[in-house]
Amino acid sequence: MFVVVGVTGGIAAYKTVHLVRALVTNGHEVHVVPTADSLRFVGATTWEAVSRHPVTTSVHDDVAQVRHVALGTSADLVIVAPATANTVARMAAGIADDLLGVTLLATTAPIVVAPAMHTAMWEHAATRANVATLRERGVHVVGPADGPLTGGDSGPGRMAEPDEVLSAALAVVTKQDLAGLTVAVSTGGTREPIDPVRHLGNRSSGRQGVAVARAAAERGARVRLVAAHVDEGVLTDALHPRIEIARVSTAAELRQSMHAAADGADVVVMVAAVADYRVAQVSDHKLRKEDGAPVLELVENPDILAELVAAREPGQTVVGFAAETADSEDELLERGRRKRSRKAVDLLVVNRVSHDRGFESADNDVTLVDAHDEVVSHAAGSKRLVADTLWNEVVSLRR
Repeated sequence: MFVVVGVTGGIAAYKTVHLVRALVTNGHEVHVVPTADSLRFVGATTWEAVSRHPVTTSVHDDVAQVRHVALGTSADLVIVAPATANTVARMAAGIADDLLGVTLLATTAPIVVAPAMHTAMWEHAATRANVATLRERGVHVVGPADGPLTGGDSGPGRMAEPDEVLSAALAVVTKQDLAGLTVAVSTGGTREPIDPVRHLGNRSSGRQGVAVARAAAERGARVRLVAAHVDEGVLTDALHPRIEIARVSTAAELRQSMHAAADGADVVVMVAAVADYRVAQVSDHKLRKEDGAPVLELVENPDILAELVAAREPGQTVVGFAAETADSEDELLERGRRKRSRKAVDLLVVNRVSHDRGFESADNDVTLVDAHDEVVSHAAGSKRLVADTLWNEVVSLRR
């Protein structure tokens, strides 16, 4: 999604750095349009670093590409955060003497505004009238929150927190086709202990499962996310009012939690990379070199996905993931079809993995196979794109 984020001259601009980063992390293309005054609070270098796009305040830059109009006409969503009292007034009056003003007039995309100002300014009759005007035009207003303000005062006027702005903004443009559903999602990689300091594990970062959970929540579902080991910071993207997170470590713990999460769920999605084997006898003490090379006896872990399919309730949709290595696309697809048949899932997401592909990466490349072993979709790109493709197919199946 092409998102324009307008930033105006208030101390709350520092919060918008987190908002932009979250949008980029979720796979959106973000263009920041600051006002000249806002650059006193957060500089252009920061905006370019977090958005990965050049930043300007002038309508005279990149004239050949008509950038001052193209931003607005290309946008799928425009967010103004923080929106000062001055900005709210200028928007209501349709003033367009800088790049942000022109962008706001040129766009037909939904506009979300997060006001931030002193309580006295927020409660002034002029501001109230301006906000009412914007709302009448279809602008979505998030906040402001009530709390401590810069300078020691307290009251309504704080910019809403970045996560709240993000959720509200995405809800405006995201179809709510999962509203009313409960979904259970697993993510991350299990770790099977060998001794108190070592384990058998895998390279799953947890990013794909978190993207699946986040996409479901933003499309209206209530999500039960069971997370095994994930990389540092990955679960931050799962912080959403409709996502409940349970942490686990081993395959046995994941098994127990996923059966509980699947109870009463409409959709179950097993994204987690579950260790196929565990050590038969876990040592209570660290295995040391002087004791010689250890011989580990491995036993097979339960097939959690197959169990969930066998125990599923009427009307429940079960989706599996298959990380595979293969020498060709035909071999990859054949392996995926065999696995889908063994597991008897409604949908299998097959992705090729290697030392530098699939795991520990921001992107993924997957093929979706249905219960008839037909390829129904393909997605290559961000893990959020893969997640939305998955949910599109689930919605189609459930129809």
